[in-house]
Amino acid sequence: MTAGVRLTGFVDGRRVSGFQYGTVVLCGLVMFFDGFDTQAINYLAPHIAKDWGLKVAVLGPIFSSALVGLMIGYLALSPLSDRFGHRRLVIAGTALFALTSLLSVWVGGVTELVVLRLVTGIGLGAAAPSAVALTAEYTPKRLRASFVLAIYCGFSLGFVVAGVVSGWLVPTAGWRSVFLVGALAPLVIIPLMLKFLPESLVFLVGRGANPTRAYRLLRRIDPALPAETQPITVDAAEAGGRVKLRALLANGGVLSTVLLWVVFAVNLGEFYALQSWLPTMLTHLGFASGTVVTATSLTTVGGIAVALVVGPAMDRLGAFGSLGTLFVVGAVFLAVTGPAFHAPVWVLLGAMFLVGCGVSGGQKALIALAAVVYPVNMRSTGVGWALGIGRLGGILGPLVLGAAVAAEWSPAAIFLALSGPMLLCALVILYLGRRARQTAEVVELETAAV
Repeated sequence: MTAGVRLTGFVDGRRVSGFQYGTVVLCGLVMFFDGFDTQAINYLAPHIAKDWGLKVAVLGPIFSSALVGLMIGYLALSPLSDRFGHRRLVIAGTALFALTSLLSVWVGGVTELVVLRLVTGIGLGAAAPSAVALTAEYTPKRLRASFVLAIYCGFSLGFVVAGVVSGWLVPTAGWRSVFLVGALAPLVIIPLMLKFLPESLVFLVGRGANPTRAYRLLRRIDPALPAETQPITVDAAEAGGRVKLRALLANGGVLSTVLLWVVFAVNLGEFYALQSWLPTMLTHLGFASGTVVTATSLTTVGGIAVALVVGPAMDRLGAFGSLGTLFVVGAVFLAVTGPAFHAPVWVLLGAMFLVGCGVSGGQKALIALAAVVYPVNMRSTGVGWALGIGRLGGILGPLVLGAAVAAEWSPAAIFLALSGPMLLCALVILYLGRRARQTAEVVELETAAV
């Protein structure tokens, strides 16, 4: 009698194979191009306005359209991956944002650009949650937060590279050339994804889509498995299917889920507020353009650097405690940044790096937290909805900070004010960790009683 293979825990009990590393790399590339396309428009918009003779106020809809598209993709399309498969949504989303970026090369007016940016954002929002879900599913639990943080660093690297490429290409080839690069690069990896990117194992087995294909993927993780196809079992709680919002809320409780969304919204609000207004604040203080670009980029670089620490900490010491500590430290960095604006440049740059550790690093760690706490059958939906609700903060954050700038708040006062919400996020995360531990203890006691 054939014992078969139990899918639940299969990846956790084995070493990470080259096949799994390849899957993570492909997902990381998707996130990289996602970040590049999201940020590039911020560097191109001033040149577009100058080329078309637009007023600065017109840039608002151009900035916001992609963010609105992202929110639509996160909320409406990411749940479809639980029905049609993560692989399909990653590839379809990548193809969509690549093609709309390509069409943007020949855009001739504001309305066309706003529509194309909206559709581009939808594609970006469709691909990212499924890329996170695939990464989490193909990595063992002991390394899950680290790997999810690693691919989300690709998103931040895309932010940085967008600035470098824009600064290099725009003066010589014009702003349209950056759209061309942002389109051709993801189009190149689509054939690679078609050939090498695997489908979700839970989707293939749980929905009965293709168990034979699933077994071949398992053998790529563990070649020691028998060559002949074995039956694969998966826990009923992990079986794939359409995940509705009420199931998502029921999984972690309404309060816990809503509080997690609040943290996402606050954190993304602060992140996009700084990305949007920090260059303006530094320019008004008389800093050179090179310093402005470097300081803004360091807020992203700091998030990448701290991921090397917080990822392993989340895996080994606990996800909630590690993230809560990061937010506390981030709040302190924000609160004490004020004097750096009137200090030597190297002090300012160091302060922006540390601020990025808390704000940008917190953003990546939140994605890893969602990937860890949501079960595999609703991971894409959970991450997608958290990011989608978080985009509300991403849209409102720049508006709120813009009002503070218009009211002539000093940069020191603005950063001190930003530290309050960051500290609130820390308290919420620590509270959620306590609730999660209590729930786990109750489940353990009920299991023991049975």
